[in-house]
Amino acid sequence: MVIDKRFIRTNERIRAREIRVIDDEGGQIGILPPYEALKMARERNLDLVEISPTAQPPVCRIMDYGKYLYQQEKKEREAKKHQKVIVVKEVKFRINVDDHDYETKKNHVLRFLEEGDKVKATIFFRGREMTRTGLGREILERLIKDVDEKGIVEFRPRQEGNTLHLILAPKKVEQQKQSKPAAPKPQQPPPPQQSRANQV
Repeated sequence: MVIDKRFIRTNERIRAREIRVIDDEGGQIGILPPYEALKMARERNLDLVEISPTAQPPVCRIMDYGKYLYQQEKKEREAKKHQKVIVVKEVKFRINVDDHDYETKKNHVLRFLEEGDKVKATIFFRGREMTRTGLGREILERLIKDVDEKGIVEFRPRQEGNTLHLILAPKKVEQQKQSKPAAPKPQQPPPPQQSRANQV
């Protein structure tokens, strides 16, 4: 059961005339006025929490609300720890890039891919450079070949206005799929030989 704490009514904030009450162990108590259910909760040092406001009548549960919120937040934190956040890193090239600068930026791209991030390689054309967009495409095609072992092309070079860009994604998942050996087919045992006594 997950409750969005922004919209929860608890204890005295529950306004319905009658509510269906569930105890702290999940047992059905029945339909009661809220003040009676709240009295029961208080006797157990617990809270009355509306868990299904749209039901007729609304459903409320007796629980330790503070403990429940703490456990939910703990679960959310744990879930976030296990989530891999995909980041897109941008590396910018110029059409007149020299070899040293190209190698440096290519190494950045390789490092980002190894770290599991996507990479957006961008070439920005200024003024007259717009007449030389073919050079930009050559640079990006060269990059695709140079990082082939680490990355796959998610979006091929695409021009938008005075910018040409390409998106590369890490290759790890793809390689795992390809390198996974096929399960060997189980060998079928030879058919049992009939004894001569049974042969006609």
